[in-house]
Amino acid sequence: MNFGDVLTIVLPLLILVGLLWALTAAFKPRDTGLSDAERYQRELAARSAAHQASQAQAALALRARIEASTKPSQNAASQNEQAQHHKASIQAQNGPSHTTGRPNQQPAVLPNGELNPQLAFELQNLVRSGKKIEAIKVLRQATHSDLLTAKNYVDRL
Repeated sequence: MNFGDVLTIVLPLLILVGLLWALTAAFKPRDTGLSDAERYQRELAARSAAHQASQAQAALALRARIEASTKPSQNAASQNEQAQHHKASIQAQNGPSHTTGRPNQQPAVLPNGELNPQLAFELQNLVRSGKKIEAIKVLRQATHSDLLTAKNYVDRL
């Protein structure tokens, strides 16, 4: 066997092996990882789920506080304590901080959580006369609400 015979056998085999390797490399699935858009969507979904969970937890805590304050306790001492706290909260609501500053006027926020009709009428008049900023100031002063809440309320009038 001479060198030419070995070459005629080995050379086609090398070419065949190279061709097979190239084909497997070309059709092999590539794992390039996540694109920026996919990564952003997953991050956004995770943040949204976390926010929803925190909102649900806050709502459950608020519901528990409301139920605890509205349902009477079995213990008479606890009932008396709850009544005293309720009276103190009503006095705090009816104090000078929740009125518009005029004597013999109802509080700005009624016990059922609604706005005093006189205050609402005054706010509507201010808005209709083009004094939105003054209406926001009056509402914030009467209810001690934040600026965004007062602005949203006045915008809806």
